[in-house]
Amino acid sequence: MQPKIATLASTETSLIITSSGLSISTLIALDDPSFTATDSAGKKLCTGSRDNFVHLWDVETGDCIKQSGKTRNLVTHICWAHGQPAVAQTSEDKSVRIWDTRTLQESIVFPKKQYIQSHCDVSEDGNYILSSSNGFNGQGCEVTLWDMRTTKLVNEYWGHEETVSACYFLPWKESVELIATSSMDGTVKVWEQSTCKCLLSFRFPGSGPLTSIAPYPDGSLVISSSETGNHIMKLNKLTDGSIVRQTVGSY
Repeated sequence: MQPKIATLASTETSLIITSSGLSISTLIALDDPSFTATDSAGKKLCTGSRDNFVHLWDVETGDCIKQSGKTRNLVTHICWAHGQPAVAQTSEDKSVRIWDTRTLQESIVFPKKQYIQSHCDVSEDGNYILSSSNGFNGQGCEVTLWDMRTTKLVNEYWGHEETVSACYFLPWKESVELIATSSMDGTVKVWEQSTCKCLLSFRFPGSGPLTSIAPYPDGSLVISSSETGNHIMKLNKLTDGSIVRQTVGSY
């Protein structure tokens, strides 16, 4: 199966799935679509928006399979759990939800945080979820690790001064599990998952707020900024266990 890319149209009324640059499906009648996530097989796609709804789509036919709404559920991010019929979703109502994609009904709603939840990611084994918080001047601005099995809060990661725009489990395989975060305070941070220790914090000169991260298995991170475009950073681990960075380039 050829790789597919989901893109949201600027018209706010359609979503295009492309394969090798060709449009193969158009999903119509989305009201202000915000975020998308595909399953591991690339056959289904879930979208969420500020209209309080999540939709499940058949990628090949472009048909809406299911939809579900929740009052005040203004979607801020969606992430499909690896190999599972489950989608994680953050919301402006300060909640983190898990949707069962077989029924598109809520299966888990974690305890509400104090601030809007801006982003989420699910661990490769499907046992944990990260969510990040809105905030300012160090109030809020935390990242939370949740246990999907117990629905309990496990850890919180503090150190950003403004809204945390993205949080990811790093696929880079090391002796310890790592997570990476970006923030509107202009910093990208790498944390040890179990201890909450910040192993690396870096600010790209003149970058302004950082808006997103894309992690890769080789230890590379692509970080998007509001002022200076995208930056590529490579992580390396030293013999003493510390993490150092190498800036590869920008575009």
